[in-house]
Amino acid sequence: MRNLKSTTLIFELSKKGRRGAHLPACDVGGPSAAELLPAEALAAEPPPLPEVAEPEVVRHFTNLSTLNMSVDTHFYPLGSCTMKYNSKRNERIAGLPGLADLHPYQPESTLQGILQLFHELQQYFGEISGLPAVSLQPAAGAHGELTALMVAAAHFRKLGQKRTKILAPDSAHGTNPASAKMAGFEFVTVKSLPTGNVDMDDLRSKLDDTVAVFMITNPNTLGMFDKTVGEIANLVHSFGGLIYLDGANMNAILGIARPGDFGADMMHYNPHKTFSGPHGGGGPGAGPICVTETLRPYLPCPVVEKTDGQYRLVYDKPDSIGRVRSFFGNVGVLIRAYCYIRTHGPDGLKRVSETAVLNANYLLSKVKHFLPVPQGARCMHEFVASGLTLKKSKGISAMDVAKRLLDYGFHAPTVYFPLTVPEAMMIEPTETESKETLDSFAEVLFRITEESGELLHEAPHTTPISRPDEVRAARQPVIKWTPAAT
Repeated sequence: MRNLKSTTLIFELSKKGRRGAHLPACDVGGPSAAELLPAEALAAEPPPLPEVAEPEVVRHFTNLSTLNMSVDTHFYPLGSCTMKYNSKRNERIAGLPGLADLHPYQPESTLQGILQLFHELQQYFGEISGLPAVSLQPAAGAHGELTALMVAAAHFRKLGQKRTKILAPDSAHGTNPASAKMAGFEFVTVKSLPTGNVDMDDLRSKLDDTVAVFMITNPNTLGMFDKTVGEIANLVHSFGGLIYLDGANMNAILGIARPGDFGADMMHYNPHKTFSGPHGGGGPGAGPICVTETLRPYLPCPVVEKTDGQYRLVYDKPDSIGRVRSFFGNVGVLIRAYCYIRTHGPDGLKRVSETAVLNANYLLSKVKHFLPVPQGARCMHEFVASGLTLKKSKGISAMDVAKRLLDYGFHAPTVYFPLTVPEAMMIEPTETESKETLDSFAEVLFRITEESGELLHEAPHTTPISRPDEVRAARQPVIKWTPAAT
């Protein structure tokens, strides 16, 4: 329901005859539109657009903008999506005319600068991951997952092996089973231990020569580094399978550990989580993948190669899975990633991860006394608290806490994921937040746990919309304004 602070629709501000601009009469001779177009192409009346003066338009959209939550205005402890502040410097560089004004159909000889940038970025991604063969083409993290599994499928077809299964832990991101299905595989879940690590006995029981890939997120969605990952890789490899590393949590290990060194054969990056890509609003995105030399022939085309001092987009790869994205991908996101890596350098990227881990552990130490963290007193870049005690003692759910945080000016963390933790609240402060922000967030969380259930069940109290029927909104969305009957 709408409360008193709801913003009036611009159609409701409309008054017949009001204008934000007045155009002079046309002083060019010639036939009119009615003479040029057939009658059936002309509307009997003008479209029912709002008629509003300029001040009302400016105030309307300015007021609307103040209702937005964003990383420029609020703290986003948003778990798996790492809504972190990204430097405006990288935005400015990506918008320079020499980068933003290029066209994909230009001759390669006029694109040497951007092709050099991409070639170097491929090398950087390969070095950071320990997996030297790189494709920048996928358009998002899930698209990168799908592309990597398509690469795996092509590899096994080339070997003449019929492998039909993908394995992943029960704490995996929801995109993992979706990507497996899209790539034509059967998805099989592997159990996790109470510690959050992979249940090795369950993994052994499900491994055979039909398994193509074991997908693992490490650090995992519980914010724990699975120290058995080397043993897992050796075991899967002994059955001829591949290891896919979901790179969603690379924010925790940049410059410290490389997936290729602990057994991964493939991985994707999420530039919005790790390398300064924008996020939110549905895009744009990127999901570059890195693979071993053995898998290089199957990467999507084109790739950037350097031959005789010239950079080229190479399409002639007979074993390639082909193009997975129009042109080369979302170039602007990749430019930002390049800027981020060059700005920080090797030592700086390591400090990024060290700070992200430090911030997460500091926040964990502040909240674990009133919001239990089932997987322990230490974490990597994120941790998962449980509101189960609150639910049992006061009837307060994780969703109640999430909604109430909006009243205090904080975006909510991810709730109810991973599914292995009851009343889960996945909290990730990222490396860009100050100690003062983390202290304030912890204080507000504690204050909320002390509030009455009645107050929290009706939260948020300060937003134009409090608690919509989310199922109805998804199934029956109202996406256009309809004038009231007169």
